[in-house]
Amino acid sequence: MDSDQYSLNVRFCEICAAFLSKNGKDSVPSLTRALDTIANDLARNGELRIRMGSEDPSIWLSLQQLWDFLADYPSADADIAELRVLVISVARFTRNIVAGVAVNQQSAFGVELALRRILHLYSSWSAFQVTDSFPATRMAVQALSNIVTTNEDLASHLWNTYLTLPEDQVILIRLLGSPDHKTILSVLVLMVNCIHDSTERRSLLTKSRGGVRICITLLDRMVLLYDAEESTDGAKAFDYGYHLFAHLFDGGFAPDLYNSLSVEGEIIAQHQTTLLKLLDSYLQSSQTCPVHSDMCPMLSEIFLSLSLYSQSAITRAINPINSRPNLDGSIEYLQELDLLLPKSCEALVLATQCIVKISLLSEDQRTVDPSSVDLRAVFRDASSTDGQGAAESVIELLRLLDVFLPRIYFGKPVLNPTTDQSTPSSVAGSNGFSYLKRDLVRLVGVLCHRDKTFQDRIRVCGGIPVIMNMCVVDERNPYLREHAILALRNLLDGNKENQDEVNSIQPSGYWDEAGVLREKVGATLR
Repeated sequence: MDSDQYSLNVRFCEICAAFLSKNGKDSVPSLTRALDTIANDLARNGELRIRMGSEDPSIWLSLQQLWDFLADYPSADADIAELRVLVISVARFTRNIVAGVAVNQQSAFGVELALRRILHLYSSWSAFQVTDSFPATRMAVQALSNIVTTNEDLASHLWNTYLTLPEDQVILIRLLGSPDHKTILSVLVLMVNCIHDSTERRSLLTKSRGGVRICITLLDRMVLLYDAEESTDGAKAFDYGYHLFAHLFDGGFAPDLYNSLSVEGEIIAQHQTTLLKLLDSYLQSSQTCPVHSDMCPMLSEIFLSLSLYSQSAITRAINPINSRPNLDGSIEYLQELDLLLPKSCEALVLATQCIVKISLLSEDQRTVDPSSVDLRAVFRDASSTDGQGAAESVIELLRLLDVFLPRIYFGKPVLNPTTDQSTPSSVAGSNGFSYLKRDLVRLVGVLCHRDKTFQDRIRVCGGIPVIMNMCVVDERNPYLREHAILALRNLLDGNKENQDEVNSIQPSGYWDEAGVLREKVGATLR
């Protein structure tokens, strides 16, 4: 045995024994100096980590005793400087001795319970008020992360334990509430390392009660971290949080998590909307679609249910019964507006963008491999609970939106040419409704491309005039006119019946000075 190595193990055990003895508990500086020196050597030398962890005298009992002492520290409080210094040094040593050495990870896993108790202390509300405690918290999380990283058995044991603890003891939830972005980043590194390449652990995160609570907490933090300045710890934490959800999407767990986030009695929960935002971002950056087939039924159901809900809410809002005109020609609706409508429409925009992206990816893939599945068929053939299909649903919603959301031209709502009335801005504000008509029109154009059956369905439900009416400028829906022209082109492509219907429509109006299409007296269809 190497004498220097023997001396190092002996030294570690002796300083731990001296510290833990009755007369040695006041020797904090000498213990931390020794531990920090050894930890620095371990960080630079992988062979030293292996030798120190495997040779006699064994260091593991002494390390366990140190952690137990910290967990049982007299009058433990996050504001005690002596405890913070000790936690940092012991955690740094633990983090470095186990890094990348499976045998050492196994030997050190016994300290997890004491380490969990320390993290429970440092994740309390009072601890979050003590900024000096943050370095100790981060170091403890990093130690825990290194103990299980790349070790399948230990990662599963830890994950199963943490996701089945009583909610007030789930330190992952508590730590995600930290005001310190570096701490959140360390926690997310631990979580990503645990779920990496594990279907079982990702499933537990999206389906178990504890896992869903963790996801809800993380989604809340993602909202707060979104505006963090680039290259800051907050931005890095957001990126790692997105990385975690991307792992779930890659594994096909988006439907499970979306369903787990539902709230009884609500058409869409806020956390579901946040998840759709992340999913939309994930899909927009995607170049292939093999894993996306699992998302198609979920997105179809979301789209149809939100569309049906929005149709019902808008119909109630624009019902001419119990309405009276104002002096300015607008309609003041006496019925109460559904306050969930803007949230429903916001989520509908996200679901529509996801469907469009998957459809385009699928179409691109079929140009390379004609035998691949056409995922657009899943969306075309979907139907809502009341039997309304995708074509009928999107056209009916567009028809209602054309009345409910007058287009914005030079900052002002344009009057409806048939009623000479406009929906008051207090009813149809921009929040939640931006891009809705544009994305719905784009969806029509994508789904009807070279598909005569869907083209026919759009015509049969009266969709061609609706799409033609969208060939206008609307500041609330940038490029609406361009998308409507493309959709109309796709509707007519190879479809004589649709071409005949467009040809049968005589110019029935004229553009006034304000850019409003006015009806001609006596205009008819030929």
